[in-house]
Amino acid sequence: MNIHRKELFKPELLAPAGNAEKLRIAINYGADAVYLSGQDYGLRSAADNFSPGEMQESIRWAHNRGKKVYVAANASIHEKDLKNMPDFIENLKKASPDGVIVSDPGILELIKNNIPKAKIILSTQANTTNSESARFWKAAGVDRIILARELSFEEVKRIIENVPEIEFEVFVHGSMCISYSGRCLLSSYMTGRSANRGGCTQSCRWSYRLLEEERPGEYMPVYEDNRGSYIMSSKDLCLIGRIKELIQCGVQSFKIEGRMKSVLYLATTVSVYRDAIDTWAQDTRGFEVKKEWEEELGKVRHRGYTEAFFDNRPSYDGQLYENEWNTEYVLAGIVKDYDEKTGVAVIEQRNKFSVGDKIEVIGPGRDWFSQVVEKMTDDKNNVIDSARHARQEVRLSMERPVNAMDILRKPAG
Repeated sequence: MNIHRKELFKPELLAPAGNAEKLRIAINYGADAVYLSGQDYGLRSAADNFSPGEMQESIRWAHNRGKKVYVAANASIHEKDLKNMPDFIENLKKASPDGVIVSDPGILELIKNNIPKAKIILSTQANTTNSESARFWKAAGVDRIILARELSFEEVKRIIENVPEIEFEVFVHGSMCISYSGRCLLSSYMTGRSANRGGCTQSCRWSYRLLEEERPGEYMPVYEDNRGSYIMSSKDLCLIGRIKELIQCGVQSFKIEGRMKSVLYLATTVSVYRDAIDTWAQDTRGFEVKKEWEEELGKVRHRGYTEAFFDNRPSYDGQLYENEWNTEYVLAGIVKDYDEKTGVAVIEQRNKFSVGDKIEVIGPGRDWFSQVVEKMTDDKNNVIDSARHARQEVRLSMERPVNAMDILRKPAG
């Protein structure tokens, strides 16, 4: 990749899609591509995921809008798992994804031989940390490598410079696993649910105390905290302040983590990184990180933020010792329909909100606004004072026009 391309290249914004609704939200809010999983072989078995029919329909929906879809099949594959692989591959052929994310060399070969049009993307689970490994995977048929999260910026830059003939993808936002590129045995050891096969229980984020074997019953906190000690829980990754460097070094795809995260998280993070990438493209020389981007990312539920390995090893501040979530806003509802003549929107409730609450309305782009809920009615046009039932449809008068898939959020607490 030459310097001229670095200055002009606009990276792909890649977002998680835990289900069909989240896929539509991600694309509507600015993602260039999404990644998802079927019912088997992905690493988020607790997510809703996609049946074969849902996958076909969702990929068709995305393609009709000029967007790409990558399917994750990056779990650790045991011999018994190969039994259903022919059906899985046949369903992938019908769905026609733009790429398949793999970590197992055998699965790589099966995808390459059976779905030749699909881009083969090497998962971060494969722990690619140097340029020689990248060349090896390129020779094996890989088209894109998701680099290990333990790399510093200088290491990422050198790998891209040394292997310009392959694409590279980097995580820029979301939860960080305490183990090496997600290869963790703790959950399997403690609960029988393997993180490498999609069943992570996040054991690293539990509260732990130290027990000395000759002092039974005396539980001592490793860190001074009366609720326990969270010695293996990382803060969340946030590289919004470093995207200029990542773009200029040639990273082709910016990846947001979170197939199991909320719709509000998804809409907010995608909107912020979309705006940041577009702002850079409009003025590469004068680009500056906006304070409002950091403020918006601070509003979604997160465990504090860190730039992790970007400047080499994380500092002491990269670890989360109290496991507290920062939650400024919660999802109140999603716009399902809007009547321009009456100015009334149909809202599907996701968390309780009431008359008198101040809500914010966010949508694709930056023309967001807030208003007080003055009045609401239910689906039978009865006046109600609160939307308290899960996924209840209510009608609200909006101070400005809104669109389907716009999101209502309100302060937490």
